[in-house]
Amino acid sequence: MKILVMSDTHGDSHVIDKVRGFYPEIDVLIHCGDSELPFSHPALAGMKKVRGNCDHDQAFPEEEIFTVDNVTIFAAHGHLLNVKSSMLSLSYRAKEVGAQLVCYGHSHILDAEVIDNILFLNPGSLLKPRGRKEKSFAVVEIDDTSFKIDFWTDHHECIKTQIFPRHQ
Repeated sequence: MKILVMSDTHGDSHVIDKVRGFYPEIDVLIHCGDSELPFSHPALAGMKKVRGNCDHDQAFPEEEIFTVDNVTIFAAHGHLLNVKSSMLSLSYRAKEVGAQLVCYGHSHILDAEVIDNILFLNPGSLLKPRGRKEKSFAVVEIDDTSFKIDFWTDHHECIKTQIFPRHQ
């Protein structure tokens, strides 16, 4: 299974379309908030998407929890869980919902780490990255034993790859 994860595009529907174009056969698309587009915008069609602190359309849910191929995925922007200060609230919520993979944004800093056997993934920002100059998104490949994350630039150049064991 392959999942494309992006966040913090702040009104740039063209970059969303561009990144989606790299992966026409992707299994799941996730936008972790601050798209600043209407919920029904064509660039967001077919995506799991959540409301960020800059999204005003009330149709966006605060979080998405869903299961694909026996993997429970939790997506939230992160502003309501104070991810810029600590991962604690996000971690507690992930445990409450039984998530194995958590996708979040808000900080604009790409990151992937395992906390208490849960993989936390921030794809960075496709408009205003922090901590590095490259605008970024992530592709997660999940198999029976691992999560493989490739971080990519908006020009589809690989920034880095990380592999984490999958705990079931």
